[in-house]
This record gives sequence, structure tokens and C-alpha cells, in this order.
Amino acid sequence: MDVQVRENKAATALWKGAAVLGLATIVSKLLGTLQKIPLQNIAGDGVFGIYNAVQPIYLLILTLATAGFPVAVSKFVSEHMALGQRAEAKRITAIAAGALAVSGFAGFCLLFFGAGGIAALMRVQQSERAIQSVAFALLLVPLMSVIRGYYQGLHNMVPTAVSQVAEQLIRVAVMLGLLFYMLGGAYGDDWVAAGATFGAAAGAAAGLAVMLLYLRSSRRSALRAAGKTRVPGRDEPQRAPDGDGMLSQSGKAAYEPAAVLLRRFLAYALPVGFGSLVVPLLALVDSFTIPRLLIEAGSGEEAAIASFGLYNHGQPLVQLVVMIAGSMSAALIPAVAEAKLKRRKDLIESRAALTMRLTWLLGLASAFGLAVAAPQLNVMFFASADGSLTMAIIAFTALFGTVSVVSGSLLQGLGLAGVPARNLLLAAIAKIALNALLVPAYGIAGAAYAAVLAYALAAALNVARLRRCAGTTATGGAGFARPLAAVAAMCAAVWATAAGAEALLAALPHAPSHRIAQTAAALAAIGAGALVYAAALLRAGALTRRELAQVPGFAKAEPLLERLRLLR
Repeated sequence: MDVQVRENKAATALWKGAAVLGLATIVSKLLGTLQKIPLQNIAGDGVFGIYNAVQPIYLLILTLATAGFPVAVSKFVSEHMALGQRAEAKRITAIAAGALAVSGFAGFCLLFFGAGGIAALMRVQQSERAIQSVAFALLLVPLMSVIRGYYQGLHNMVPTAVSQVAEQLIRVAVMLGLLFYMLGGAYGDDWVAAGATFGAAAGAAAGLAVMLLYLRSSRRSALRAAGKTRVPGRDEPQRAPDGDGMLSQSGKAAYEPAAVLLRRFLAYALPVGFGSLVVPLLALVDSFTIPRLLIEAGSGEEAAIASFGLYNHGQPLVQLVVMIAGSMSAALIPAVAEAKLKRRKDLIESRAALTMRLTWLLGLASAFGLAVAAPQLNVMFFASADGSLTMAIIAFTALFGTVSVVSGSLLQGLGLAGVPARNLLLAAIAKIALNALLVPAYGIAGAAYAAVLAYALAAALNVARLRRCAGTTATGGAGFARPLAAVAAMCAAVWATAAGAEALLAALPHAPSHRIAQTAAALAAIGAGALVYAAALLRAGALTRRELAQVPGFAKAEPLLERLRLLR
């Protein structure tokens, strides 16, 4: 009984950590979306296209520069803390920080001094200044990521969450300030895009400052605790201090030569880093192929960049969903690794199954909901319905993207970090081939179809391996019938609410502008769809009471759900 209680408490703590990161990601990603909306609305699809061509390059180099070290730090710190070896956990973090300082500087040099060559390869010459501008963030982000990994390894998600929000707030503020300044000064599209990308460096500085403040506060607390620690008596076992006022349970401080530790780090971190490239690598393929293919099909450079901007209208919302899932899964990697270390196969299977079930339900609703509401959302965010079909197609990458990211994280926690990397490579190769086949024939809609198929391939390969290792399916055992029935009800609610809101607003004596009307219709439709989907899932029993009990806040909502007869 006591074991069951402890496991329930551990599961609740796990989901609380995931919820903290998920909420912070929602806030930070919404702020990130806010910086893209005025960029497109004020500067146009030309600047928006340049910005979206450069961002994947930065994200790719950033991921390569960090090479999975934050996740590795989280895993190694979690394991050493479970053994009471806090000093070794801190030394691991210091070694990782030194290594990433070097790799981050190398990434900065590659982008800053190679910007002209990269722009030429993309056939988007106007992107050179933006590439140089974003390079400065590589001097700061790696260190910030290592410290975040350290706190995640301690199962303390609050510092990461606060730094994420601070990073995006400053990023948005600096981007908007430079945007208005440069547009007022009649700068060209290349300079405006460079100002937008520089926000990444300013945000990184803010995020790093927050993490350093948390680190300083932790050290002061540790020193105060060490000063109050009682000196062991003559009859008590003498245990070596670990440098933080805490002692290792083994009776001596664990130590491993830095070179050996770094090799172990690289053996785990490099595959994890490559496995984390699913979003930036596939986006990078688009940056280097779509403008080029459009130009070769007869479009001029400016028209091709503008079309590429339209193609990216749907990306912020999809990335919001995928990033939420990715951030929540970051909290799961140490937990799965810890369960594996304890050889608790039953715990691994239960955590993996519940994670995949929630991922499937989130991705399914996001994909269909965004697709149905695409025309209204397009006008709401980007003032025009141009590219709504492409936006609706892109929406389905939310489903396969979330499944791919979360299943990849579970495989990493199981020690199979190389599997998502291999599957990513296959998906990227498929995306190149599909772009070459579909873009000349169907334009940006063809690129959207190619994205859905590539993400589906990566997700299917990950899930197939996860099923062999942990017995977990893509749906986490939830099946298809009940979730699909809930999705059908949700889509009907979204469509009916949007149509009804449009008709009602149009009938008013003083009807609002088209954009305001579409915004109201989109918000009403999303709200109605979310409520109907949640009610349908609960009523159909797609989520059990026992599973919901592990979700933070369920106890408070349970009486209301009981009165509404939504629980089974």
C-alpha cells in the first residue's frame, strides 16, 4: 500500500513538473507568435518569408551546438541525485557548460562569417544580414540550456519556466522596438528581417540572467544550510562532503575523470541532439528547397519569398502544439530513465502508455481543430485568407509532430537515443524527395502535403520501435473509435460556431470589420470545440478516472465532472 502511495505521489509530481513546463511553453510560445504577427502584418510576407527562412538555420546550428547536452545533463543529474551524489551532479553541469561554450562560439563563427554563402545556397540573398544578426544568440543560449537541464534533473521545473517566459518577453520587446524603428527609417526588407532575428540574442541574454540568478540563490541557500549542519559525533559514520553541505550515501564522493565523463556525455548527448532536430531539420529542408523550386518553376525571387511567407502562416500554431508536447516530454525523460535504472518495467510501461495516450488526444484535436478553423485563424492572425488551404493541410503536422517528438523522448529515456535520429534522417530525405515531386506541380500546397507525409513517417518509425521496447502503441491503448468520435463532434461544433458567429455579426446594424468578425468567430469556434471535445472524451470513457487522478488539479474538478455525469 505504501509503495502504491509513493508511486502515485511520484506520478503526480511528474505531471506537475510537466504541467509547469507546458504552461510556461504556452505563454512563451504565444509571445513568440505575437512577434511574428506584427512582423507579417506590418512588414508583409516578404520580410516574413526571410525571417522564416533564417529561423530553421539558427535552430539547426543551435541544436548541433548544444548537441543534446541539456537533456544529457538532466538525465545524468537525476541519476546522481538519486544516489545522493550532488557534488558529482554539479561537476557534470560545469563540464557540460565548458564544452557548450566552445561549441556555441563555433556555431556563432559559422553563421556570422558564413552568412553570405548560406544565403546564396538558399537563393535568398536578402537573408544574409538576418543570419548574421541571429548568430549572436549562439554565444548565450548553450550556457542557459545547460543550467535549465541541471534544474530539470533536480525535478525543479520552475526556473526553466520563468526563464522561458522572460526570454520571450524580452525577445518580443526588442523585436518590436527594432521593427518600428527600422520601418520608420525606411530600411529595406533585409535590415527589417535582421532586426527581427536579433530579438533572439536579446531574449537569450534575459533567459540566461534569470537562470544565473536562480543558481546564485541556490548556492546561498546551500551555504546557509551547510553552516547549520551538525558535525557528526564520534559514534556516527564519517561520510565525505560533496561540496554542498550534503553527503553521498556511498560514504565517499563519486569521481570520474573529466575526459571519461565527457566521452560518456557525447555518447548519449550526440544521438539525443540529432533526435531533437525533427522540427528545425525538416524546416531547414523547406528553407533550402521551397524558394529554389518556386524560382525554378518560374517565380521571381521576391514572389517566391512572399509565397514562402504564406506557406509559414500555419507554422506558429502547429509549433505551439508541438513545443508544448516537447516541453512536457522533457520532464518525462529523467522519470523514464530513473524507472529504467530501478528496473521497474511496469512503471516504464504505464508512464509510456499514459504519455502516448495524452499525446495522441492532444495532437488529434489540434490537427482537426486548426484545419477546420483555418480560414478564420488566417484572417485573425495575418489579415488575409490567402493560403488558407495550405494552412489547413499543415495543421495535420500537429498530430504527427507531437507523436514524433514525445515518442522520441520516451525512446531517449529508454537509452535508445540513436533511434529518433535515424528516423529523423529518413524523414528529412523523404521531405526533400517529396518537395521536389510536389512543389513544382502544386506550389506551397504541395510542400504542405510533403510536410504531413514526412512527419507521419518519423512518427510511425518511432512508435514502431517504442511498441517493441515498451509495448506502447501510438494511441497509448486508447484506440481509434472513441477519440475519432469525439473529434467528429468537435469539428461539427467548430464549424457550426464559426458559421453562426459570422452570420450573427454580419446581421448587426453596425457590423464589425471583416478581420474583427473573423477573429470573434475563430475564438468562439475554438472555445466551443475545446469544450465539446473534452466532454465527448470524458463521456465516452477515452480517459479513465484512475488516469485523470494523476493529472494535477483533477481532485478540484472531480465534483463538477461528477455532477455533469462526464466521468465513468
